Amino acid sequence: MKNNNKYNKKSTSLHCNDAGGCRYSFLTIVWTVVGFFLVAHLISLYSRKDNIHQQVSSDQLQLVHHQHLHHPVVRELVRVEEEILRMPPPRKRSPRTSKRRSRKPIPMVEEFLDEKSPIRHLFFPGIKTAAFGPTKDMGNETSYYFPGKIWMDTEGNPIQAHGGGILLDEKSNTYYWYGEYKDGPTYHAHKKGPARVDIIGVGCYSSKDLWTWKNEGIVLGADETNKTHDLHKSNVLERPKVIYNEKTEKYVMWMHIDDANYTKASVGVAISDNPTGPFEYLYSKRPHGFDSRDMTVFKDDDGVAYLIYSSEVNSVLHIGPLTEDYLDVTPVMKRVMVGQHREAPAIFKYQNIYYMVTSWCTGWAPNEALAHAAESIMGPWEKLGNPCIGGNKVFRLTTFFAQSTYVIPLPGVPGAFIFMADRWNPADLRDSRYVWLPLVIGGPADQPLEFNFGFPLWSRVSIYWHSKWRLP
Repeated sequence: MKNNNKYNKKSTSLHCNDAGGCRYSFLTIVWTVVGFFLVAHLISLYSRKDNIHQQVSSDQLQLVHHQHLHHPVVRELVRVEEEILRMPPPRKRSPRTSKRRSRKPIPMVEEFLDEKSPIRHLFFPGIKTAAFGPTKDMGNETSYYFPGKIWMDTEGNPIQAHGGGILLDEKSNTYYWYGEYKDGPTYHAHKKGPARVDIIGVGCYSSKDLWTWKNEGIVLGADETNKTHDLHKSNVLERPKVIYNEKTEKYVMWMHIDDANYTKASVGVAISDNPTGPFEYLYSKRPHGFDSRDMTVFKDDDGVAYLIYSSEVNSVLHIGPLTEDYLDVTPVMKRVMVGQHREAPAIFKYQNIYYMVTSWCTGWAPNEALAHAAESIMGPWEKLGNPCIGGNKVFRLTTFFAQSTYVIPLPGVPGAFIFMADRWNPADLRDSRYVWLPLVIGGPADQPLEFNFGFPLWSRVSIYWHSKWRLP
């Protein structure tokens, strides 16, 4: 018998056994439709409210940034200054230059690393013609910073505070600058080892104006005889930072402690009753059980302090709070910037947003900095792009031939900071220079967020090149 599709199709109509069943099915469908539209309406109202809140917050932030960018002092600091560097003719390199070259060599960086370069004076100007400080006859240029030139203390000696940080001691209203005292010969511990200077100690300088610095001496010295001591001169002490604990009334120093081969990869802790020391060395450890190399500490507005360190063979940054006495880490730790190979962290805060400037890992060779931001110090951290402005393309790709170490607020100017960096001289580390430049927060970020491709509400970080500049 031939099938008739007209009658064999399944019925899609609603069948009821009685009148009550039909009413029940009809009401179920009606309430389902009503519920769907009610939920959709609530979601729409919530989204609209959230969008309005975000738009208001964004507008408020942009208004604040617009106002402070037009502050007369800030206008001078954000003036873009260009720099022209000309490559010398090709020539044979010195043997050590090839050992210092970066993974992605830039011709001008090769000149920077070559101690026999004919343009070396552009990166490391001589002391006779290019030193500045309170003992020099500066004329109308007194109180000006000259990034890359030799900075003298009140005794007329070059400042030795490399890889350092600043503490503002509120009890004395004095700034203290702590850093590596590298006034010794540069050598290589073995044929393939990095350039190094024996540990001399942590230098300390004091100032009321961030320009005139008095040498307070070595506040944490090396151990000359005990080869098993962390501070034996053959080991490594880098990037010392000091914070003050109001509860214990102690000044606490954290630093990178290592051996000559950089295999110990630890942090060290020391304490003192006074900002000018002497500091008592306590111990070293691998924080949270991980290797630690470039590091810094950050004290938040609520008094909680954090350790930030490059770990897992410099592939990840770790962040974790310190104990209440600042003498150890707590078990809490977050891994951030995973796989990004960032080091030299310099962290600061503005309008409840945390910012950080980091560098890539290229040894003594300079490289491109990145700025990052987060609503919580524990992350997630988002990239904001290269913060460097001015100079020239090579300057911007090399962080002005320097590496970040610290950021401090610019006195009296909200949203403006001083970016502290080191211009390392691997041929003679004691002659490494300081690059202090104005850093301003304002304007739209360069890069969208990594995870949702939207641009953040916070603004970009900008570091402006100046061959000379001064504080307001």
